[in-house]
Amino acid sequence: MIELVDVYKGFGDRMVLNGVSLSLEKGETFVIIGMSGTGKTVTIRHIAGLVMPDRGQVIIDGVDMTKSSPRERARIRSTMGVVFQSGALINWLTVEENVALPLVERRAHSRQEIADIVHEKLRLLQLLDAKDKMPSDISGGMKKRVCLARVLVRNPAIILYDEPTSGLDPIMSSLISELIVKMKHQFQVTSVVVSHDMGSAFAIADRIAVLYEGKIVECDRPARIRNSDNPIVQQFIHGEIHGPIKVD
Repeated sequence: MIELVDVYKGFGDRMVLNGVSLSLEKGETFVIIGMSGTGKTVTIRHIAGLVMPDRGQVIIDGVDMTKSSPRERARIRSTMGVVFQSGALINWLTVEENVALPLVERRAHSRQEIADIVHEKLRLLQLLDAKDKMPSDISGGMKKRVCLARVLVRNPAIILYDEPTSGLDPIMSSLISELIVKMKHQFQVTSVVVSHDMGSAFAIADRIAVLYEGKIVECDRPARIRNSDNPIVQQFIHGEIHGPIKVD
């Protein structure tokens, strides 16, 4: 479904990805963890087709994004949705209008069809009572759910989550994690999640990849990651100051 093969990416003099390889199965929830600045978001930007590698391959559903035409890349991107860390909502549109925007832009549905689809997703994510509110009038947790609803109206095969629980209290973080699991089971989506939240990562993941200095140092099921004998993995998941990861 998703495969990165020996991907390298640098920006200026800084090499961010140093030979990242990973493979995801259809319907899998794959979580990428690691220190800030180690290349997690750059990895999902490659999957989304927003950047191209300096070397290596990015293969989505059998299509090599590094060799495909712009039209083919656009088709693949249309099967994906991204839940941004900030929510990326449009401030002058209501919750309902934000969620409807992808359908309005596509012009493939009637006004009533759009209303019905949006209503269904708002109900699914417990947002109906907030449909007429502006983004400035809702909580951070609601913004994340609105962003997810906006993604779901397009029925994506792949959802990419960039720090979905960042800035949320523990209860709201648990709710977002529960929704990610629900999306997997209800819609059979393939999910890639970038996260610093260890509680969420272990709760939602089928597999976890640990990214360090631009390389995946370990990738396995949550239980095996938790019990890993790799000191880098143990230091990160337990948040320890001392260890091979140097704290600046």
